[in-house]
Amino acid sequence: MTDREPQALDVLDDAGRKVLFTEARTANTFAEVAVADDELAMIWELARWSPSAANGQPLRVLFVRTPEGKERLGRHLDEGNRAKTLSAPAVAILAYDVDFHEQMPTVFPARGEMLRAAFAGQIDARESIAVYNSALQTGVFLLAVRAAGLAAGPMAGFNKAGVDEEFFAGTSWRSHLVVNIGHPGADPWFPRLPRVPVEDSVAWA
Repeated sequence: MTDREPQALDVLDDAGRKVLFTEARTANTFAEVAVADDELAMIWELARWSPSAANGQPLRVLFVRTPEGKERLGRHLDEGNRAKTLSAPAVAILAYDVDFHEQMPTVFPARGEMLRAAFAGQIDARESIAVYNSALQTGVFLLAVRAAGLAAGPMAGFNKAGVDEEFFAGTSWRSHLVVNIGHPGADPWFPRLPRVPVEDSVAWA
């Protein structure tokens, strides 16, 4: 036991809460304003600090910026998503790495070699862990886009097998979400939809 005062953490101010949460929206159109490589790098620099089980960090990102890259991606998107993606200045294909365990000695030095060996023959277990934890990291990735002063348009409507063959053939990466990134364009937002009532979504014990 010690008499030390507990560490006081900073509280996000009202402006920050609006940017990240209460006034943030999913963008459906994007302005013809380029997104620079250093802005995309900033997004990842923030997103990579997300929590994950045993610090395994299975999320991987492919930033697609060129018209050629977006055309390749567009072939595998649902019809209703193609125009949005082709007009977005940048697109992130978020994936998980089923071989994330190979990085364990780097990201969890105290037990990394043991964890890498334990997961080596457990592809199903690794996939389950990678799917869950990359989803956790994806939420932080979307917040990072907002924190970088940009809008995100996440989309799950695409042919995952097609995207994996197109971009990740021969690797251990598996796509799970496409995120359009840029500055909001004309009429970018759908009407704000309601939230689940607090009394139906929060319990106390």
